[in-house]
Amino acid sequence: MRVTEKCDVYSFGVLTLEVIMGEHPGDLLSSLSTSEAKGILLKDILDQRLPPPTNPEMKEVALTVAIALACLCSDPQSRPTMYHVSHKLSSSKGLLLEPHHTISFCQLMDLEI
Repeated sequence: MRVTEKCDVYSFGVLTLEVIMGEHPGDLLSSLSTSEAKGILLKDILDQRLPPPTNPEMKEVALTVAIALACLCSDPQSRPTMYHVSHKLSSSKGLLLEPHHTISFCQLMDLEI
């Protein structure tokens, strides 16, 4: 395996999900490539030790998870650069997905980030 910036981008995606979930996302990562991911709701993977996010916060969480999922693309060439990730995180106001309690991983994986 050749170590490139795309490895760092993948690691960023894993770490981001770990912070949001409150645990290592190993099981989630293995299910992303299967049809199981379609049924996973964003609200169900959030760290349950924290209070649920408000609607404005959920927009930011959804954006962050969508970016993390883009970083986890199995094809390294299809992953964003860290510059692109940084730009998206600092300039975006959140995603326009409604209602927020029904956002699925499938929707987040299909977004253009």
